[in-house]
Amino acid sequence: QVQLVESGGGLVEAGSSLRLSCAVSGLNSNNYQMAWFRQAPGKEREFVAGVEWSGRYKYYGDSVKGRFTISKDNAKNLVALQLNSLKPEDTAVYNCAATVGYGHIKAVSGYNSWGQGTQVTVSS
Repeated sequence: QVQLVESGGGLVEAGSSLRLSCAVSGLNSNNYQMAWFRQAPGKEREFVAGVEWSGRYKYYGDSVKGRFTISKDNAKNLVALQLNSLKPEDTAVYNCAATVGYGHIKAVSGYNSWGQGTQVTVSS
């Protein structure tokens, strides 16, 4: 059974940085696609960033391009999300998600395993 455990959220001021991590277990190979999504109160879940199995190809939501960076460490079974230049509108619960092989990388439906989420709060 695939397990995803996020860490690294917190309360920060606008303009600050955070680094989120997602530890992956229960997979026998590195052939899995990963992503981060976020959901703010009263809003739909939003795609933030995704990376295909090798870690070479990365995709970002328009609202975070140039500020967030996703990375995949296959040796450590870890996916990280570096959040820079944080804004109050980045406040949300951030979830990592995984799927074996390939799926629609920007869609919630493209993933079948989800972490419990970590709260990021950015004050103005």
